[in-house]
Parts: sequence; C-alpha cells; structure tokens
Amino acid sequence: MKMTAIAIFASGRGTNALNLIKHFEMHEKICVSVLICNKSDAEVVQNARNLGVEVLIFDNQSFESGLTVLQELDYRAIDWIILAGFLRKIPLNMIRNYPNKIINIHPSLLPKFGGKGMYGKHVHEAVLTSNETETGISIHLVDEEFDSGEILAQYKFQLEKTDNISSITEKIQALEQKYFPSIVEQTLIKQ
Repeated sequence: MKMTAIAIFASGRGTNALNLIKHFEMHEKICVSVLICNKSDAEVVQNARNLGVEVLIFDNQSFESGLTVLQELDYRAIDWIILAGFLRKIPLNMIRNYPNKIINIHPSLLPKFGGKGMYGKHVHEAVLTSNETETGISIHLVDEEFDSGEILAQYKFQLEKTDNISSITEKIQALEQKYFPSIVEQTLIKQ
C-alpha cells in the first residue's frame, strides 16, 4: 500500500510544522516527505532537518511562478500540501494541480479576520479591536481566494476582559497544537 506523502510549507518558527512531523513520524499510512520554506534563515529549517525531514528553500520569485516547486512536488510524488504558518499566497497553478489537496490553519474563526495581511498578531489585534466575545482557529482547504476554502474544523474559546495579544496567541497556539495534526490525519485518511 502506498503511503500518502505530504509536503509541509512553513515560513517561521514552525511550531505547527514540527508538531505535524512528530505526529506522522511512525504513521502507517502518512509520511512527511519534504518541508518547503521561503526563508533560508527560518527557525523551522534546521529543526525539520534535525527531525530527518528533507528541506527545500525557494526564494519568493521562484515560489510565485510555482513551476519549480511543482516539479519538486511531482518528483517526490506528493499527494497533499499542508500549510503550517506559510506566509505566501499559493500560486494558482499549484492550487489547480492540488485541487482540494491543500490544507491551511488560520488563527481566527473564518470567515472573520481572514484575507490578505491577516496573519499572526494582525489577526489578534483585529479581534481585540472588534470587541469579539470569542476567537479560535480554522482548519480549511485552500482555494483561489485567501482563507475562503471549505472549513474542515473550527475550535474556539471565550475571550476574557483581561486577554491581550500575548494571551490570545498562547491560547491559539494551544488549540493549534492540540487539533491540527488530528484533523489533517482524519482528512487524509478519508480520501
């Protein structure tokens, strides 16, 4: 039986990417074949290598055309792409080559606070400014628009009067660590 091969795309510290790598380390049906990054100095690069995962780095121009990345994905027979803190818009040709096979995690309850420029603390600032009563994470498929693909799962928590960007970030990261790998796993096994 062929293993389902995934490529993880990440840009920064890579806490979600590393959590996914560890989750699928000894999996019977799913393996992390490669980590793709657009920043050679990103913390995730060395950490993924330390866990035995091949890392490919593409500059933003190469990534935007998508052709070289697609060739590398094809060469490795990648079945799914998982975005774990990847801060580039996925090129149209990549989305078309992986229809409903790209999963992203977003730090808000989409459709609220999604779209261009809405990542990390920018999302949390918008949540606080809007006087929301709750926030959380959305795990969704990627389509041609920012943060508008089919939602696979959402997890939320009530906001306290004392919450700030730092406390929201911690609570969001706790939800991501707890739920992202299992939702990815369930989605891939169902296919």
